[in-house]
Amino acid sequence: MNHPLPFNYRHLYYFWRVAREGSMSRAAARLDMAVQTVSAQVRELERDLGCQLLRPAGRGLALTEAGVVALRQAEQIFPLGEALPELVRAQAQQPAVRLVVGIADGLPKPEVQRLLHPVLEVPGLRLVCHEGEMADLLADLALQRLDVVLADHPAPFRPHLRVHNHPLGRAAMGWYAAPCWWAQAAQDFPAALQQVPVLLPTAHATVRGQLDQWLAHKGLRPRIVGEFEDNALLEAFGASGLGVFPGAVAAQQALEQRTGVRLVGTCDGVEEHYFAISTERRVAHPLVLRLLEARSAA
Repeated sequence: MNHPLPFNYRHLYYFWRVAREGSMSRAAARLDMAVQTVSAQVRELERDLGCQLLRPAGRGLALTEAGVVALRQAEQIFPLGEALPELVRAQAQQPAVRLVVGIADGLPKPEVQRLLHPVLEVPGLRLVCHEGEMADLLADLALQRLDVVLADHPAPFRPHLRVHNHPLGRAAMGWYAAPCWWAQAAQDFPAALQQVPVLLPTAHATVRGQLDQWLAHKGLRPRIVGEFEDNALLEAFGASGLGVFPGAVAAQQALEQRTGVRLVGTCDGVEEHYFAISTERRVAHPLVLRLLEARSAA
Protein backbone atom coordinates (compact mmCIF):
# COMPACT_ATOMS: atom_id res chain seq x y z
CA MET A 1 0.00 0.00 0.00
CA ASN A 2 1.31 3.44 -0.95
CA HIS A 3 1.27 5.99 1.86
CA PRO A 4 1.20 9.75 1.16
CA LEU A 5 4.48 11.48 1.71
CA PRO A 6 4.56 13.33 5.04
CA PHE A 7 5.05 17.07 5.02
CA ASN A 8 5.27 19.77 7.65
CA TYR A 9 2.32 22.18 7.83
CA ARG A 10 4.64 24.89 9.11
CA HIS A 11 6.62 24.60 5.88
CA LEU A 12 3.33 24.91 3.97
CA TYR A 13 2.47 28.02 5.98
CA TYR A 14 5.75 29.68 5.02
CA PHE A 15 5.14 28.80 1.36
CA TRP A 16 1.64 30.29 1.62
CA ARG A 17 3.08 33.54 2.96
CA VAL A 18 5.73 33.71 0.22
CA ALA A 19 3.19 32.97 -2.51
CA ARG A 20 0.83 35.68 -1.22
CA GLU A 21 3.63 38.25 -0.93
CA GLY A 22 5.24 37.28 -4.25
CA SER A 23 8.69 37.69 -2.73
CA MET A 24 10.85 35.81 -0.26
CA SER A 25 12.08 39.04 1.34
CA ARG A 26 8.59 40.55 1.80
CA ALA A 27 7.35 37.29 3.30
CA ALA A 28 10.33 37.16 5.66
CA ALA A 29 9.65 40.74 6.76
CA ARG A 30 5.96 39.92 7.40
CA LEU A 31 6.99 36.85 9.41
CA ASP A 32 9.80 38.72 11.18
CA MET A 33 12.26 36.02 10.17
CA ALA A 34 15.51 35.83 8.20
CA VAL A 35 15.13 35.39 4.45
CA GLN A 36 17.45 32.37 4.58
CA THR A 37 15.23 30.68 7.16
CA VAL A 38 12.05 31.18 5.14
CA SER A 39 13.77 30.04 1.96
CA ALA A 40 15.02 26.88 3.69
CA GLN A 41 11.53 26.07 4.96
CA VAL A 42 10.03 26.37 1.47
CA ARG A 43 12.80 24.18 0.00
CA GLU A 44 11.99 21.57 2.67
CA LEU A 45 8.36 21.59 1.54
CA GLU A 46 9.36 21.18 -2.10
CA ARG A 47 11.66 18.31 -1.11
CA ASP A 48 8.84 16.60 0.81
CA LEU A 49 6.36 17.01 -2.06
CA GLY A 50 8.92 16.09 -4.71
CA CYS A 51 8.24 19.07 -7.00
CA GLN A 52 9.11 22.73 -7.47
CA LEU A 53 6.47 25.18 -6.24
CA LEU A 54 8.15 28.53 -6.94
CA ARG A 55 10.34 29.83 -9.76
CA PRO A 56 12.20 33.13 -10.25
CA ALA A 57 10.24 35.81 -12.12
CA GLY A 58 12.02 39.14 -12.54
CA ARG A 59 12.75 40.50 -9.06
CA GLY A 60 10.18 38.25 -7.45
CA LEU A 61 8.81 34.74 -7.57
CA ALA A 62 6.05 33.06 -9.56
CA LEU A 63 4.10 29.88 -8.94
CA THR A 64 4.68 26.75 -10.93
CA GLU A 65 1.62 24.68 -11.90
CA ALA A 66 2.24 22.54 -8.81
CA GLY A 67 2.58 25.72 -6.77
CA VAL A 68 -0.85 26.92 -7.97
CA VAL A 69 -2.40 23.69 -6.67
CA ALA A 70 -0.54 23.94 -3.37
CA LEU A 71 -1.60 27.58 -2.91
CA ARG A 72 -5.24 26.71 -3.65
CA GLN A 73 -5.23 24.14 -0.85
CA ALA A 74 -3.32 26.40 1.54
CA GLU A 75 -5.90 29.16 0.93
CA GLN A 76 -8.55 26.83 2.35
CA ILE A 77 -6.47 25.77 5.36
CA PHE A 78 -4.81 28.84 6.84
CA PRO A 79 -7.57 31.48 6.73
CA LEU A 80 -9.67 29.05 8.75
CA GLY A 81 -6.79 28.57 11.16
CA GLU A 82 -6.31 32.31 11.58
CA ALA A 83 -10.03 32.72 12.41
CA LEU A 84 -9.93 29.90 14.98
CA PRO A 85 -8.77 31.90 18.07
CA GLU A 86 -11.46 34.54 17.62
CA LEU A 87 -14.19 31.93 17.14
CA VAL A 88 -13.06 29.99 20.21
CA ARG A 89 -12.92 33.12 22.36
CA ALA A 90 -16.39 34.17 21.19
CA GLN A 91 -17.77 30.76 22.10
CA ALA A 92 -16.05 30.85 25.49
CA GLN A 93 -17.69 34.19 26.23
CA GLN A 94 -21.11 32.68 25.47
CA PRO A 95 -20.98 29.21 27.04
CA ALA A 96 -23.65 26.78 25.89
CA VAL A 97 -26.04 25.23 28.38
CA ARG A 98 -26.24 21.63 27.23
CA LEU A 99 -29.22 19.35 27.78
CA VAL A 100 -29.15 15.82 26.36
CA VAL A 101 -32.62 14.29 26.33
CA GLY A 102 -33.66 10.72 25.60
CA ILE A 103 -37.19 10.45 24.16
CA ALA A 104 -39.08 7.18 24.42
CA ASP A 105 -40.37 6.29 20.96
CA GLY A 106 -43.96 5.96 22.17
CA LEU A 107 -44.12 9.60 23.30
CA PRO A 108 -46.00 11.88 20.84
CA LYS A 109 -43.69 14.47 19.27
CA PRO A 110 -46.00 17.48 19.91
CA GLU A 111 -46.00 16.53 23.59
CA VAL A 112 -42.19 16.42 23.61
CA GLN A 113 -42.08 20.03 22.43
CA ARG A 114 -44.67 21.04 25.03
CA LEU A 115 -42.82 19.27 27.84
CA LEU A 116 -39.51 20.90 26.85
CA HIS A 117 -41.02 24.36 26.40
CA PRO A 118 -39.85 25.64 29.85
CA VAL A 119 -36.18 25.37 28.79
CA LEU A 120 -36.36 26.34 25.12
CA GLU A 121 -35.75 30.05 25.77
CA VAL A 122 -32.80 29.56 28.11
CA PRO A 123 -29.90 31.72 26.77
CA GLY A 124 -27.11 29.62 25.25
CA LEU A 125 -29.21 26.45 25.22
CA ARG A 126 -27.79 23.52 23.27
CA LEU A 127 -30.50 20.86 23.12
CA VAL A 128 -29.60 17.35 21.97
CA CYS A 129 -32.44 14.83 21.54
CA HIS A 130 -32.14 11.08 21.02
CA GLU A 131 -35.16 8.86 20.34
CA GLY A 132 -35.17 5.14 21.04
CA GLU A 133 -36.40 2.12 22.92
CA MET A 134 -36.89 2.62 26.64
CA ALA A 135 -34.35 -0.07 27.60
CA ASP A 136 -31.63 1.51 25.45
CA LEU A 137 -32.37 4.99 26.76
CA LEU A 138 -32.22 3.86 30.38
CA ALA A 139 -28.87 2.17 29.72
CA ASP A 140 -27.52 5.42 28.25
CA LEU A 141 -28.95 7.34 31.21
CA ALA A 142 -27.14 5.05 33.65
CA LEU A 143 -23.89 5.63 31.71
CA GLN A 144 -24.49 9.41 31.94
CA ARG A 145 -24.79 9.78 28.18
CA LEU A 146 -28.21 11.36 28.77
CA ASP A 147 -29.29 13.97 31.32
CA VAL A 148 -32.93 12.86 31.40
CA VAL A 149 -35.38 10.56 29.64
CA LEU A 150 -38.90 11.65 28.73
CA ALA A 151 -41.47 8.87 28.46
CA ASP A 152 -45.19 8.11 28.51
CA HIS A 153 -44.74 5.58 31.32
CA PRO A 154 -42.45 5.24 34.35
CA ALA A 155 -39.23 3.26 34.15
CA PRO A 156 -39.78 -0.34 35.24
CA PHE A 157 -38.17 -1.44 38.48
CA ARG A 158 -34.83 -3.14 38.02
CA PRO A 159 -32.63 -3.96 41.04
CA HIS A 160 -29.39 -3.17 39.18
CA LEU A 161 -30.66 0.10 37.66
CA ARG A 162 -31.13 3.09 39.96
CA VAL A 163 -33.42 5.56 38.27
CA HIS A 164 -36.17 7.81 39.57
CA ASN A 165 -39.49 8.68 37.95
CA HIS A 166 -40.69 12.28 38.14
CA PRO A 167 -44.30 12.88 36.97
CA LEU A 168 -44.55 15.69 34.44
CA GLY A 169 -48.34 15.72 34.11
CA ARG A 170 -51.07 14.07 32.11
CA ALA A 171 -53.32 14.88 29.18
CA ALA A 172 -56.87 13.76 28.41
CA MET A 173 -57.37 12.04 25.06
CA GLY A 174 -59.88 12.74 22.31
CA TRP A 175 -60.71 11.67 18.78
CA TYR A 176 -59.84 13.81 15.75
CA ALA A 177 -61.00 13.60 12.16
CA ALA A 178 -60.26 15.20 8.82
CA PRO A 179 -63.17 17.16 7.26
CA CYS A 180 -64.17 14.16 5.11
CA TRP A 181 -64.99 12.08 8.22
CA TRP A 182 -65.77 14.67 10.87
CA ALA A 183 -69.53 15.11 10.31
CA GLN A 184 -70.19 11.37 10.23
CA ALA A 185 -68.04 10.69 13.29
CA ALA A 186 -69.49 13.58 15.29
CA GLN A 187 -73.17 12.91 14.49
CA ASP A 188 -73.57 10.08 16.98
CA PHE A 189 -70.29 10.03 18.90
CA PRO A 190 -68.95 7.69 20.18
CA ALA A 191 -71.20 5.07 18.54
CA ALA A 192 -70.31 6.51 15.11
CA LEU A 193 -66.72 5.31 15.55
CA GLN A 194 -68.06 1.93 14.48
CA GLN A 195 -69.10 3.45 11.14
CA VAL A 196 -65.84 5.19 10.20
CA PRO A 197 -62.28 3.94 9.64
CA VAL A 198 -60.09 4.26 12.73
CA LEU A 199 -56.33 4.71 13.20
CA LEU A 200 -54.57 3.73 16.44
CA PRO A 201 -51.09 3.83 17.93
CA THR A 202 -49.36 0.48 18.26
CA ALA A 203 -48.93 -1.21 21.63
CA HIS A 204 -45.63 0.72 21.82
CA ALA A 205 -47.67 3.59 23.24
CA THR A 206 -48.92 3.02 26.78
CA VAL A 207 -52.19 4.76 25.94
CA ARG A 208 -53.08 2.03 23.42
CA GLY A 209 -54.20 -0.30 26.22
CA GLN A 210 -56.48 2.40 27.65
CA LEU A 211 -57.97 3.09 24.20
CA ASP A 212 -58.72 -0.60 23.67
CA GLN A 213 -60.42 -0.77 27.07
CA TRP A 214 -62.41 2.39 26.36
CA LEU A 215 -63.65 1.01 23.02
CA ALA A 216 -64.57 -2.31 24.65
CA HIS A 217 -66.39 -0.53 27.49
CA LYS A 218 -68.43 1.42 24.93
CA GLY A 219 -69.24 -1.83 23.11
CA LEU A 220 -67.41 -0.66 19.98
CA ARG A 221 -65.50 -2.79 17.50
CA PRO A 222 -64.30 -0.22 14.97
CA ARG A 223 -62.72 -0.97 11.63
CA ILE A 224 -59.01 -0.35 12.32
CA VAL A 225 -57.34 0.54 9.04
CA GLY A 226 -53.93 1.55 10.38
CA GLU A 227 -51.64 1.25 13.40
CA PHE A 228 -48.61 3.50 13.80
CA GLU A 229 -45.60 3.35 16.08
CA ASP A 230 -44.71 6.95 15.21
CA ASN A 231 -47.29 9.44 16.43
CA ALA A 232 -46.32 11.94 13.74
CA LEU A 233 -47.24 9.37 11.08
CA LEU A 234 -50.52 8.66 12.87
CA GLU A 235 -51.41 12.35 12.69
CA ALA A 236 -50.24 12.70 9.08
CA PHE A 237 -52.36 9.79 7.82
CA GLY A 238 -55.30 10.92 9.94
CA ALA A 239 -55.05 14.41 8.45
CA SER A 240 -54.96 12.90 4.95
CA GLY A 241 -58.36 11.30 5.59
CA LEU A 242 -57.32 7.70 6.10
CA GLY A 243 -59.26 7.50 9.35
CA VAL A 244 -60.31 9.01 12.67
CA PHE A 245 -57.49 8.97 15.22
CA PRO A 246 -56.80 9.70 18.94
CA GLY A 247 -54.75 12.62 20.22
CA ALA A 248 -54.24 14.76 23.30
CA VAL A 249 -57.04 17.25 23.95
CA ALA A 250 -54.47 19.72 25.30
CA ALA A 251 -52.92 19.80 21.80
CA GLN A 252 -56.27 20.54 20.10
CA GLN A 253 -55.51 24.08 18.95
CA ALA A 254 -52.03 23.29 17.66
CA LEU A 255 -53.18 20.06 16.02
CA GLU A 256 -56.14 21.67 14.28
CA GLN A 257 -54.03 24.58 13.02
CA ARG A 258 -51.20 22.32 11.86
CA THR A 259 -53.21 19.58 10.14
CA GLY A 260 -56.72 20.91 9.50
CA VAL A 261 -58.41 18.16 11.55
CA ARG A 262 -61.17 18.82 14.11
CA LEU A 263 -61.90 17.35 17.52
CA VAL A 264 -64.79 14.88 17.33
CA GLY A 265 -65.14 14.09 21.04
CA THR A 266 -63.24 13.07 24.15
CA CYS A 267 -62.31 9.67 25.59
CA ASP A 268 -63.59 9.97 29.14
CA GLY A 269 -61.13 8.38 31.55
CA VAL A 270 -58.34 7.90 28.98
CA GLU A 271 -55.21 9.92 29.72
CA GLU A 272 -51.61 10.01 28.61
CA HIS A 273 -49.13 10.31 31.46
CA TYR A 274 -45.70 11.88 31.09
CA PHE A 275 -42.55 11.26 33.11
CA ALA A 276 -39.04 12.61 33.38
CA ILE A 277 -36.64 9.84 34.38
CA SER A 278 -33.31 10.65 36.01
CA THR A 279 -30.57 8.90 37.94
CA GLU A 280 -31.11 11.28 40.85
CA ARG A 281 -34.00 11.51 43.25
CA ARG A 282 -33.04 15.14 43.93
CA VAL A 283 -32.20 16.45 40.49
CA ALA A 284 -29.08 18.66 40.22
CA HIS A 285 -29.04 19.50 36.49
CA PRO A 286 -30.45 23.06 36.33
CA LEU A 287 -32.43 22.50 33.12
CA VAL A 288 -33.94 19.20 34.24
CA LEU A 289 -34.83 20.89 37.53
CA ARG A 290 -36.47 23.68 35.54
CA LEU A 291 -38.63 21.13 33.71
CA LEU A 292 -39.79 19.57 36.95
CA GLU A 293 -40.47 22.89 38.65
CA ALA A 294 -42.47 24.15 35.67
CA ARG A 295 -44.71 21.07 35.72
CA SER A 296 -45.22 21.16 39.48
CA ALA A 297 -46.26 24.81 39.23
CA ALA A 298 -48.68 24.18 36.35
